[in-house]
Amino acid sequence: MKKIWIVLLLVLELFASKIETPLVTLDIKNETGTINIEKVDVGMSGFIVKELSSKHSVILNDVVVSAFDVTTHKATLKITPNEVFVNEALPHITSEAKVGDKVLLAFNYDRALLVAPSENVYYKIVKNVKIEWVHPDIFATVLSMNGHPTPLYSDFQDFSELSGVGLLFVYLEKKLYTLDIKSFKILNISDAPLQIKSQKLPFYSRVEKIEANWFGEGNKRLKTYAQHYYELLIAHNQKNEKFYKIVKDSHNKTLLKLFDKKEENDR
Repeated sequence: MKKIWIVLLLVLELFASKIETPLVTLDIKNETGTINIEKVDVGMSGFIVKELSSKHSVILNDVVVSAFDVTTHKATLKITPNEVFVNEALPHITSEAKVGDKVLLAFNYDRALLVAPSENVYYKIVKNVKIEWVHPDIFATVLSMNGHPTPLYSDFQDFSELSGVGLLFVYLEKKLYTLDIKSFKILNISDAPLQIKSQKLPFYSRVEKIEANWFGEGNKRLKTYAQHYYELLIAHNQKNEKFYKIVKDSHNKTLLKLFDKKEENDR
């Protein structure tokens, strides 16, 4: 068991510090750009930042690493408008991103949320993995505000914006998945064979009841832990070969079809 935590700590060390590097190319029409970097994980999210002065800067766009060439050490970024810091009461920034602006990746990767099926699994992980954990009670409160006893992808986005969390950990069938909470891309998969005691839905928290909307997606009570979170991960990780193999080896035909259906649509 000690080996598991050593591996997880090494993984976290890779994500521990923010990455700052200049934007090398920019394709406004296709909403893409590139950076030169020794190593980076596909799925890492961040921002394009414009320096206004030595003491002031402003976030212009959101970015997600969509591809990385290990030969040229060039990463391709998908660029989208930033809406987190938009405030109608304040003047709007009219500047546009330009080559040379700073790209900031792995933002808030020192803060994380863990979704686990039981109390013992939750505390086993948080006590052995050294990172700033934000308690799932707070996420459960966000779900109640949204009326979603079944967590949706959008709920994780809301939580990230409200709490400043950059990483999401999901425990599924003896494996711990590390995700960028904004892009929902899997950054790492670690073996963690822990015994589950007294499973709680939709995840372990001390909140007894999550309020539900009368209608709409996410308003139903979650009945199966693993199936739901597998489906969320599959929806955003279609090209992750390691994850695909795990799902394939599980012999869960329902989950496998979610991959196969996407592949058919891409043809």
